[in-house]
This record gives sequence, C-alpha cells and structure tokens, in this order.
Amino acid sequence: MAEQRRTEGFREAMDRVCRTPFETCDPEFAQMFAAFALDEVEQQAQLDDRTGFLTLLAALLGCQGIRMYQETAGAALEHGITPVELKEVVYQATAYLGMGRVYPFLQITDQFLTEAGIPQPLPGQRRTTPEDRVELGNQAQVDIFGEGMRGFQNSGPEDTRPINRWLAGNCFGDYYTRGGLDYRQRELITFCFLAAQGGCEPQLTSHAAANLRLGNDKVFLIRVIFHILPYIGYPRSLNALRCLEQAAGQ
Repeated sequence: MAEQRRTEGFREAMDRVCRTPFETCDPEFAQMFAAFALDEVEQQAQLDDRTGFLTLLAALLGCQGIRMYQETAGAALEHGITPVELKEVVYQATAYLGMGRVYPFLQITDQFLTEAGIPQPLPGQRRTTPEDRVELGNQAQVDIFGEGMRGFQNSGPEDTRPINRWLAGNCFGDYYTRGGLDYRQRELITFCFLAAQGGCEPQLTSHAAANLRLGNDKVFLIRVIFHILPYIGYPRSLNALRCLEQAAGQ
C-alpha cells in the first residue's frame, strides 16, 4: 500500500480522549499512557488520520471498548470520517462480532449522530437485492480472495452448506457489496475486528492474506497492528503479527 502520511489530527484528538478525562484523578497514568500510545507508538505507526480512525474504531468494536468508541467516534467525524463511513464500520462488524456485541455500538452511533444534528436514516448504501445477493456476494469473495472461491456457496458437506451460503449472501453479499467503503477498506477493518476480538486466528490469517492480495502490504499491516496495540493489548497484537507472518509466507 502507498506510504501513509501522518498528520497531527489523530494525535491531538486522541490526547483529549485518552489523557484529559483522567488528569485530575490519574495524572501519572494519563501522562504515561498518552506518551506511549500517542507519541512512542504513533512514531512507528505513521498512519494518516483517516486510516488511524477507521482502524481504531474497528479495533474498539472488536475488543468491546464501548466508552472509548463513543469518544473516538466524535473525534473521527471531526477529522474526515463521514457519517456513512462510521455507520458502515458498525454495520460490517455485525458479520464478525455478532449482533449481540454490536447492538450497543449501533445504539450509541445512532444517538450520537442524532444529537449532532445529522439527519437519519443516512443515504442507503445497499447494492444487492434478495435475488442477487448470493451471486454478487460470491463475486465479492472471488474479487477479494481469488478464483478459488468461485461457487463457494455450493461447497462443503450438505449438512453445513447453509453456512457457506450465508457467508456468500450475508457476510459478503449484504455487507461487502455496500457503498461507503471499498474492498480494501473493508478488509482492513475486518483485520482489526478479528485481531481485537481474539480467538479467531484461522480467520485472521485468511483475512490477512486477503489484505495482502488487495494491496494492504505487510509493512502497512504491521503499522496498523502497532497503532491498535495500546487499545487491544499485547497478547492479541502478538497473535495478529503471527497470523500476518503466516499469511505473508503462504
């Protein structure tokens, strides 16, 4: 992926999120965390503001960081993330985290946008119909993972085949084909959902490979892992690095 140019918008906005609320009761901790996450780590991550916010929002969904997501969403909208992009991150998380975990995030996002005076519902982004969602979803799988995915919806043992059909029609047909984010961005946020969620390393390796195939190269993905590490912790970040190495070696 092309070199990312770091700006100061993310650093300044996240300083308000991570440090300012704790200066009174936890000044030593607040300074320590901000110095690590926003100076030391970001010097290595070097992501542009839009990428920084998209990946962090996805990671906070993945690790269930509800309160920090609420604060970060506001900062993201101030620094170039559109309401449609914000909603698309939340919508797509449903396929990877499940509605049980996405439910409060969608409520928070709806409330936040309403309070900000942004008319809802937002412009529709659906590009499939009930009749063609499986076919177009499978084409998205082929576009992202390669020709080996052709006909995936009809593969596998008969008793579990419905899941493969749902993956094509729902995960990819209902979500990946939508407007607002392109395939490269959708695979990037999926990488962050899975890395932050933990416990799904086979899927994380597969989606790391998909990112590489779409042009999110290894150096870039390492920087993304650096970027989200302070928010998801070392174990899941190290697992994500291992999955990336496996994908890059395939």
